[in-house]
Amino acid sequence: MKNVNALLAAVVAGVLSAASALAADTTLRISTWLPPTHGVNTEIFAGLVEMMEDATGGAVTGELIFGLAPPPAQMDLILDGAADIAIIFHGYQPGRFVGTKLIELPGYTGNAEQASVAYWRVHETHLAQLNEHRGVKLISLNTHGPGQMHINGTVNDLSDLAGLKTRIGGGVAGDVGAALGLVGINVPAPKVYETLESGAADAVAMNVGERIGFKLNEVAQTLYDMPGGLYRGSFAIIMSEETFAALPQDAQVALDTQVFGEPASRMAGAAWDKSDQLGYEASESAEDVNVVVASAEDQAAFAEIADTVITAVLSELSDAGVDAAAAYAQVKADMAAD
Repeated sequence: MKNVNALLAAVVAGVLSAASALAADTTLRISTWLPPTHGVNTEIFAGLVEMMEDATGGAVTGELIFGLAPPPAQMDLILDGAADIAIIFHGYQPGRFVGTKLIELPGYTGNAEQASVAYWRVHETHLAQLNEHRGVKLISLNTHGPGQMHINGTVNDLSDLAGLKTRIGGGVAGDVGAALGLVGINVPAPKVYETLESGAADAVAMNVGERIGFKLNEVAQTLYDMPGGLYRGSFAIIMSEETFAALPQDAQVALDTQVFGEPASRMAGAAWDKSDQLGYEASESAEDVNVVVASAEDQAAFAEIADTVITAVLSELSDAGVDAAAAYAQVKADMAAD
């Protein structure tokens, strides 16, 4: 009976979604490179569509389109007009983004929702001047929760990570990985399961929610958990400027004042937090998964590594023309206050 009810619920949801799209004046094409059941699709994009529908009285909605382009090509996809909205991971494009590394630094205290709100605010005050998202409309900035290590094998302490062939997403994760002695492997997120399963990698660096999103509990028997995380990951949801300009004026105003910016950033951060909570619960209850929490000694050792990475990244931001010290202080203050 449960399976029948679940099937009926899925059918009803599909019918309602289709009815909403038919009733809307504009259905935006949302490009996604993640699995259908991933939280980015089921929580973040679903939440964004709901917010847009609510703000515009149903005049603007969206539909997911899968497989249009690989993760690093999503921004170019929007620039070319092949889709209306997409989510990008800044670390996939080395050298294209610098300001985005600010939010990826280790050592912040707070969850993904707090970090995402602080991220949007510091963008408005310090990072927007870099114009790193030129050519597209910025809908939100957000981060996943603290990044941890997921290992297909056994580790007991921080020193055991050195030499592991590790899928690292880029950005500050790459800086931290190099400092830890990891051997970086460039693999897009949707390929992490098969990369671990085949033995092409020993580990992946990801937030804990991906133990569900990419089924890591099946191929990574150890979760090495550093309190506060080893890094964070920076994302942006972007939109075609031409598509936005073509919307009715009242819809543009509604989206800009009620959805885009801090509201959408907060929603996305909260979704990442939800995925991490579910990931921890699934890992702690799995029979074949060992959760290793970093010892006090490991935490102290990593704090020294983090200080080095933080100094280097803030120097990069200063060289780009950002008041790095003020921006860094603002993120910490906003995260504490939110």
